[in-house]
Amino acid sequence: MNQSKELKQRPVWCLSILCVIFSLLFIISCKSVAVSDLESNDNQDAKSDSMGLKRLIAEKELAIESYQPSATKTFDILHTDLDLLFDYQNQTVLGKALLTIKPYSSPAKELLLDAQDFELKELFFLESGEQQSLNYEYDEEKIQIHLPRELTKTDTFQIGINYTGFPERNAGGGSEAITDTKGLYFIDPLDTIPNKPTMIWTQGETAHNSKWFPTIDSPNDKFTQLIKLTVADSLISIGNGELVKQEDLGNGFRKDHWEMKLPHSAYLAAFAIGDFGKVEANWEDIPLGYFVEKGYEKGAEKVFQNTPEMIGFFSELLGVRYPWPKYDQVVVRDFVSGAMENTTVSVFMEELRMTEREAIDSEMDYIIAHELFHQWFGDYVTIESWANLTLNEGFANYSEFLWNEYKFGPDEAKLKLIAETENYFSEAETKQVNLIRFDYEDAEDMFDSHSYSKGGAILHMLREYLGSEVFYEGLNYYLTEHAFENVEVNDLRIALEKVSGEDLNWFFDQWFLAKGHPDLHVEVDYSDPTNINLSIKQLQDLRDTPLYQLPLEISWYEEGVRKSKKFMVTKASQQFSLNNESPIELLFIDEGKNLLATKSMELNADQMRAQFQTSKFGIARYEALDSLAIWGAVTELESIIAEALEDEFWSVRESALSILQGYPEWLKDTPELARKVLQVAKNDSRNSVRAGALDALSAFSPDDYYDTFVELAKDSSYLVAGSALMGLVSGDVEKIDPLLIENYAKETNFRMVIPLADYYIINAIEDKGGWFLDQANTISGEGLYYLLGYFSEYFTRFPAAGEDQAINFLLDKMRNNTRDYIRKAAFLGLLGFSDNPEVLNRISEVAALEVDSELVSYYNYFLESIKDEN
Repeated sequence: MNQSKELKQRPVWCLSILCVIFSLLFIISCKSVAVSDLESNDNQDAKSDSMGLKRLIAEKELAIESYQPSATKTFDILHTDLDLLFDYQNQTVLGKALLTIKPYSSPAKELLLDAQDFELKELFFLESGEQQSLNYEYDEEKIQIHLPRELTKTDTFQIGINYTGFPERNAGGGSEAITDTKGLYFIDPLDTIPNKPTMIWTQGETAHNSKWFPTIDSPNDKFTQLIKLTVADSLISIGNGELVKQEDLGNGFRKDHWEMKLPHSAYLAAFAIGDFGKVEANWEDIPLGYFVEKGYEKGAEKVFQNTPEMIGFFSELLGVRYPWPKYDQVVVRDFVSGAMENTTVSVFMEELRMTEREAIDSEMDYIIAHELFHQWFGDYVTIESWANLTLNEGFANYSEFLWNEYKFGPDEAKLKLIAETENYFSEAETKQVNLIRFDYEDAEDMFDSHSYSKGGAILHMLREYLGSEVFYEGLNYYLTEHAFENVEVNDLRIALEKVSGEDLNWFFDQWFLAKGHPDLHVEVDYSDPTNINLSIKQLQDLRDTPLYQLPLEISWYEEGVRKSKKFMVTKASQQFSLNNESPIELLFIDEGKNLLATKSMELNADQMRAQFQTSKFGIARYEALDSLAIWGAVTELESIIAEALEDEFWSVRESALSILQGYPEWLKDTPELARKVLQVAKNDSRNSVRAGALDALSAFSPDDYYDTFVELAKDSSYLVAGSALMGLVSGDVEKIDPLLIENYAKETNFRMVIPLADYYIINAIEDKGGWFLDQANTISGEGLYYLLGYFSEYFTRFPAAGEDQAINFLLDKMRNNTRDYIRKAAFLGLLGFSDNPEVLNRISEVAALEVDSELVSYYNYFLESIKDEN
């Protein structure tokens, strides 16, 4: 790298002589070059060109081969009529389907229906009241039906199919978002599991509803429907649309008729059956139902309490009234996703099953808003193919921001947005794909942080660029223009262009139709405080990623007043002059965190402290505090920690308390700070902040706050009570009253159970095996995840308390739990017993059944390591 520098230092005459010598050598050598050598070089160049062409051709051919088009519409199902009976013993569906169909455009004689893992009993053609049997072929996935004659789009006919569906056959697979593909699920069908109710529920996305009824299982076919469900008269059914009829069949059975008078796609058909309790509510004339296991109605009332307000807010925001006749929300056991937005009936995971006390700290508005917004974006207007999934999920993701912004303020919304962008950036480290992509191997692959998190962030940037008024007017046009239809990404672009009058191809091309994101490096020149200069460089790899056009906001404060300017970045390297008049000491780049971009900029701890003390944006103050903590900037942190404890944004207060847990000596050195933390623990308006204050006091000196912990362990909030109880058991054993601790032994909320588990382990209380097993069988979801580590540790320390039962429990969770993180936690717990060869073999046997590729790799890594050690 020093060669050019050395040449510059040589005398000019040396260079001249060298040039003459090299010229002579070149002439001589040219005369002596053989023709064969030239031909050899030409051949090498030709070979290189040929190889490059072959690679290019292979890439182009692969792109064609990999293309996943929207399903061709040969036929159109107009109406689906289902009559369903359930065999709980064999976990099968006994169904009668009558499909009203017509050819879509061209004449056709062969009808292809999706029907996975059926046994077909009867199949017939019905037209003008005349019925006839048909010939067909069936390969366990699709029925190819030979129609009696060539039919045109003016012909409407019906296909009747009597069948038995086997949802348990060929189950498994799925995606990060949806962890199984049965379509229909029997939960404890024979009522053999203690404390677990018998249920049936469905989950059809992407193409899994054809596991329980024959259909065209593609999002671009829409139909009306009637589903008749035969159920025990002690049970409740909830389905799409309206309950129009209930027939008493005698012998303890009833037939419920659920009718959808408005069309929707096959993957949105759904029902749930169980011994549910119901909470009733209304939004205007729209009936709402919250269905949950009996005994949890009061909790459901609180968990879903904001639903009417959400429906009103979204209806007004979009200018499109909630489009369906009712809205039900059902909490089920063992759901294979977080939730699913079936038309008029969203189904949720059991984490939303809460007691009234647990619901005090419910933070489930995000998922409730997400599924509700789908009733417009996904159900009312539906994507034409899974390649466009972000038009469903990106909007639903963004609804979480919109609700937080409306209900809790912009800082809360931005905190959610930052979490989503971090989800995307994490995935982008190993995966960068176009947001709209037609080359997926499986539709399940589309359910990733690109479709969800990146999609939502992009919509926010669109709103920021167009302005809220134009943005929402564009969404209104999009929804109104395409009501009950199917869309692709250009429909959204055209709608926004129609309203804004502005070409938006540049935005959609770089964000929706390309991969990656901007990687910005910013340099600020403060040498002239009255005219600050900025240099912006885009560092992303331009071979794979666009050179972006970016509206970039620069802001600063003058005597506490916020000022800002917007610049359009259009080049790889660009400079801007602020042309400010008053001197500026600190500039903010995208202070409001609206831009989906990674940014690097040299800032020191002093400047970051100034950001905390200056910015009016809670999210910017949160960023400053977080950055200082990551940098270990102790002096700067200590100087602002008291101020942070009084910040108006709860997340800043919570972050400050988390930092204090790492520096408990600050509380010792500054008694006033300790008193402030104590006041926060008792009086803060947010329970998570109170819990954080208790955690900080526990890290500082639990014995000094014994009385406070005793008092707050009785708090109505489990967040607060759990932290208080953890503080209590972390103190001096001699000071703790064992009877006081035992008062909490009957609690089943994991926030209370974890401190007790810790107490029993630390104090070597060996007769608690039954308690641990009871708790593990009662707690589910996130709580079970946290408990399993303590559970395993207890029984490895005290095997006589029930080691065999513990191992069997963990093996069952590793094999059967629908949550991948629970299966992973159970596996880790089992490793504590892996010194027993028999247990290790059983672990390996269950690991071999795992279908999640990431878990398979995880299991194999640890199991191979254990084998190597042995």
